[in-house]
Amino acid sequence: MNAIELRNLSKTYPLFKLDQITLDVKQGYITGLIGPNGAGKSTLISLITGLIRPDSGSIRTLGKEIPAQEVNVKERIGIVSDECFYYEHLTIREMKSMIAPFYKKWDEKQFNNYLEQFELSPKKKIEELSKGMKIKFSLAIALSHDAELLIMDEPTSGLDPVFRRELLDLLADMIQDETRSIIFSTHITTDLERIADYITFINKGRIVFNEAKDDVLERYTIVKGDMKLLDADTRRQFVGIRETAVGFEGLADNRAEAERLFGHDALLQRPSLEDLIYFTAKGEQQHA
Repeated sequence: MNAIELRNLSKTYPLFKLDQITLDVKQGYITGLIGPNGAGKSTLISLITGLIRPDSGSIRTLGKEIPAQEVNVKERIGIVSDECFYYEHLTIREMKSMIAPFYKKWDEKQFNNYLEQFELSPKKKIEELSKGMKIKFSLAIALSHDAELLIMDEPTSGLDPVFRRELLDLLADMIQDETRSIIFSTHITTDLERIADYITFINKGRIVFNEAKDDVLERYTIVKGDMKLLDADTRRQFVGIRETAVGFEGLADNRAEAERLFGHDALLQRPSLEDLIYFTAKGEQQHA
């Protein structure tokens, strides 16, 4: 089962194009969405949630066509973003009273439990909340109407390390119910290394890969070695290379081949997700 199915999805802007995206997001798992700034992550999320329309291609979210069945879908998803979409002059209680009627499955008791857990006073105005507290309020709203799909758009960027860890634990608990799904877009890739099951890497409007996180981190490898190991042939093994006065560091996308070529002469290490983004972007600069 898939929570989201995108087929040949395109959206063109004057300086950017999301190009022929075909993607399945599996139901019951946490999928991390990664990529450099301007790669297309936010555009993709806006298309999935029906905030913008594609130029071509199809979107099925929770088994329903977007935009044809958009209202049904929006009742079943929760969105947590680092941007605040609420009326700043209202209190938490007033804002909740405006939002709750839109959801048939709104659970007032659940909402109040989250306010207590997150130490949020219902009397406090939105404008008085810190960035982290606004994220907590968004999360309380998103989790109080039995959302089947939770979309997190840079949710941890303004949070202190303690609540970030608590949030990740909360998401990991939520996903135990295998009917729920989470898309988690973030620059803090260590968060995804902790909890994501799948990783979707988007760069310059195209999908680089969409795979199980562990498979990705096993397939790629960081190679560190002496500059004399690099020639025209060996350079082709790398997605991107960083060269220094004392040697080079490169990302190869075929661990077995890298071990065969460099195993005795270089140091091979498991990459981080941040390494994948950095070296892919660097490789494109080098080939530009």
